[in-house]
Amino acid sequence: NPGMAPYIYGVRNDTHIIDLGQTAPMLHRALSAVRDVASKNGKILFVGTKRQASEIIAEAARDCGQFYINQRWLGGLLTNWNTIQASIKQLKTLEEQLSGEAVGFTKKELLNLSRQRDKLERSLGGIKEMGRTPDLIFILDTVKESLAVQEATKLNIPTVAVVDTNAEIEGINYPIPGNDDATRAIKLYCQLIADTIKDARPQSPEAFDAPAAPAPAEAAPAKAAEAKADAKEAKTSATTKKAATAQAAKSAKKKEEEAPAAEAGAEKPAAKAKKAAPKKKADAEDAKTAAPKKKAAAKKSTKADKDGGDDDSGDMKEAS
Repeated sequence: NPGMAPYIYGVRNDTHIIDLGQTAPMLHRALSAVRDVASKNGKILFVGTKRQASEIIAEAARDCGQFYINQRWLGGLLTNWNTIQASIKQLKTLEEQLSGEAVGFTKKELLNLSRQRDKLERSLGGIKEMGRTPDLIFILDTVKESLAVQEATKLNIPTVAVVDTNAEIEGINYPIPGNDDATRAIKLYCQLIADTIKDARPQSPEAFDAPAAPAPAEAAPAKAAEAKADAKEAKTSATTKKAATAQAAKSAKKKEEEAPAAEAGAEKPAAKAKKAAPKKKADAEDAKTAAPKKKAAAKKSTKADKDGGDDDSGDMKEAS
């Protein structure tokens, strides 16, 4: 483009080389504008719909809590914001319907709703929490995103754009002469913008509309209540621990008391058996001693009976 001639260092093999000596100060100026907007809690929109920039743009915007368009720029996205808000509201309604149990819908209806949600998510997912038109727009490839440049110019929204040698520099508030096709260059620009936003807002929330931190007067009672709750919890924990320790000591004492009784109970049968052993031994010896006597008495009794029988036989013979 003839308008980019002052920013071209030279030509080699039909390739235009950009003068980085001019790019560096213009990049610094653009980053200063981004820092000013971010420090005032402004909304910054990242725009880059070309294939190699799509994912990089979305990742950089999410990293710094900003908004992005990375699929297709819808005509009237800024100039017809009320209609876009109606579409965003429809997207949120579809997400609520599909996030629950989806009772009352057939499979075909659920499929159609899912398709509608996915289509709206691709086009508006990056700006559904933006709430209003942005305060600044960062654009990659102003040739492809010419509609975004025109709408921003019409609404007097400042633009920061990476401008290649084939682009028109007119209408860009903070141009950055550079290569907008190489993946490494795109990553560098997006990372610089994201880091600048995060540095300008050190306590950056995930979204710009997040509630502010409570005032010190409101935070003090909350902090005191939290400390009181922690002290109460610690006291309860100590009481529970003390009760557990006392119970363990009581159980140990009971076991110590039961141990001698158990030992005494075990020794008593042994002592009784030991005491009865000599008596059993004496009885056995008495029985052994008495056995010959019983045998002799039995033998004597048998002999006497025999002698008596012989006398009876003699008397009967004499009587005959």
